[in-house]
Amino acid sequence: MTSMSDTAPFKPRAPKGEPVYRHRVITRISHWINVLCLSVLLMSGLNIFNAHPHLYWGQYGANFDKPVMEMVVDQAPDGSSVGVTRIGGHTFKTMGLFGASKYKGEWQARGFPGWMTLPSYQDLATGRHWHFFFAWLFVLNGLVYLVHTVWSGHLKKDLLPREGELKPRALLLDVWNHIRLKHPTGEAAKRYNPLQKLAYLGVIFLLLPLMILTGLTMSPGFNAIAPVLLDIFGGRQSARTLHFITANLLLLFVLVHLIEVLIAGVWNEVRSMITGWYVAQTEPKIGEPS
Repeated sequence: MTSMSDTAPFKPRAPKGEPVYRHRVITRISHWINVLCLSVLLMSGLNIFNAHPHLYWGQYGANFDKPVMEMVVDQAPDGSSVGVTRIGGHTFKTMGLFGASKYKGEWQARGFPGWMTLPSYQDLATGRHWHFFFAWLFVLNGLVYLVHTVWSGHLKKDLLPREGELKPRALLLDVWNHIRLKHPTGEAAKRYNPLQKLAYLGVIFLLLPLMILTGLTMSPGFNAIAPVLLDIFGGRQSARTLHFITANLLLLFVLVHLIEVLIAGVWNEVRSMITGWYVAQTEPKIGEPS
């Protein structure tokens, strides 16, 4: 995610489009480190959540307090056990996935199934070790990327919306093009579209800071350094709930990102994040099919 006008020592053959040097080395390295960190953070975070699969808001959090969300085992009318997920006043049967799932052939009461967590068995201490180590690696990697983004001019040239891009008509057109699975060609293919810019800026300057700050708010040690965070987020339990919601929004961003990669062309997108080169589809000439 750097300036599209960067130069590089060589160009790949691209008979069906124009090669553009899209990502610098630092961007590519930080991207793959993020892939590793986010994967471990998500899976270890779910293991931590399973130690107490309930979320609260405000000054609550004891076993007998009413949660805003929980994944538990409930009793069915016939007396059998069934896994359920409760959100507010609504209850959903999620047997086999949330609340209760099979582990090594046996049913267990656990929020998320073992194949989603790290480690796969319930181990709060190990889950925390994995989570904290990769959390700090993620933060350091993000700081390096942020400094590079500002210093290289990538933020100003490629990520900040240009004049007119945030007008309702331009945004609606971009949404309509995404719905039709219509991808830009020519010069437009060499830069990010308005929805991409808003998504990246939202993740970099909203979701990731919120994720870090809510994580720090849950630490008693950090509360002694910055008690103001407890006031900002309404206590550790509210911060835990916001941390969970933010993690799911990041997961949604990643899923949408992967879908876009599949639609736009896996090899072209993955190659650009490995070699730096992206092949932009050229505009069809007059008389040629689009």
